[in-house]
Amino acid sequence: MKATIIGATGLIGGHLLELLLQDPYFESVRILIRKPLDIIAPKLEKKLVDFSDLESFRLALEDSDVIFCTIGTTMKKMKGDKDAYRKVDYDIAVNAARLGKECGCEKFVLVSSVGADSKSRNFYLHLKGEIEEAVQASGIESVYIMRPSFLLGNRKEFRLSEKITSWLIRPFAFVLPAKYRPVKADEVARAMILAVKQEK
Repeated sequence: MKATIIGATGLIGGHLLELLLQDPYFESVRILIRKPLDIIAPKLEKKLVDFSDLESFRLALEDSDVIFCTIGTTMKKMKGDKDAYRKVDYDIAVNAARLGKECGCEKFVLVSSVGADSKSRNFYLHLKGEIEEAVQASGIESVYIMRPSFLLGNRKEFRLSEKITSWLIRPFAFVLPAKYRPVKADEVARAMILAVKQEK
């Protein structure tokens, strides 16, 4: 298969890229990035994309058999601007699904969040729920949605609140319902690949 990743520089996306490059099931791996990335591999293709330019975005998705979308930002990066936050999390993911459908892509794998619900009063969970619904409505033949809880792993940027939460929650994780337990980012990446291979 020909795989395309959106969000390859993030925590889950980084693990996903590494796994796909090692997996012979995928003959090529394309990453859509906003700025140059210093990584070279035999079957890796890098595409610099302006995600607000839909024609450029659509061309970058052509010939994809599966699109993996792990895009996400934080309120800190968006300086508390909910509209800017939505343009990253919602617009990029939903446009990727819609444009992917136009290009003939049949599989779309989305990283969402535990508790995602378009009816939630929580901005984050409400938005994730809206994204899930819009992606499912895109018409792509197979949509897989991952809903991880708190992610464990080493991010490129330091997030103090996440580090503190990680230290506090690990000793008590076993008492939490399964879906709320912390999960390793590389396990989410492996689950995404397995979902695609199962052909459901």
